[in-house]
Amino acid sequence: MEFFQTIAQEGEALFKDRGSKFLAFAFPIASADDFRTRLAQLKKAHPKAVHFCFAYRIGTDGNNFRVSDDGEPSGTAGKPILGQLDSKGLCNTCIIVVRYFGGTLLGVPGLINAYKTAASLVLQVVPMVQKPIMQSFELHFDYTQMNDVMMLVKQLNCEIDAQEQSLFILLKVKVPKSRAEEFLFRMKDLRNVEVLDLL
Repeated sequence: MEFFQTIAQEGEALFKDRGSKFLAFAFPIASADDFRTRLAQLKKAHPKAVHFCFAYRIGTDGNNFRVSDDGEPSGTAGKPILGQLDSKGLCNTCIIVVRYFGGTLLGVPGLINAYKTAASLVLQVVPMVQKPIMQSFELHFDYTQMNDVMMLVKQLNCEIDAQEQSLFILLKVKVPKSRAEEFLFRMKDLRNVEVLDLL
């Protein structure tokens, strides 16, 4: 796998059932911290809502995911939301569904349908994108190599994660997986550039 599917931007959608409102929000995220920030923002923006149910999946191995029914009957909210993310093959994406209770109990099938539909609707309004899977490297080099290193970083569509300068320069970069071999090969051509693979 050299690419993964995610959403290009955030979006929102509304589903109503028997007086209850289900506001679905989709966000691209890179970490659990990103998710927590988004959840806190929604809780602040919707103080009268009764449930904040969600699902997210981060990373491309499929193992980093979380679901929450937030007080709804077990399995009626988080799993149906995650099911919508998975049906589109999305990762680095979260959906939070904010529920305003309308006074009528929907029952287990009604709740599953409501959360699934709200999640499905929000995914219809956000564009999806394919992004390259990145591999992380750390580079140590002398100031005199700066131009050569930066030119390679640009040519190979790398992303700079962090940069520190002291007696030498430390650069953390993300390289598209499809170009990692080329990156290593071309970095070896530069003198006095030490490359560490950050797995």
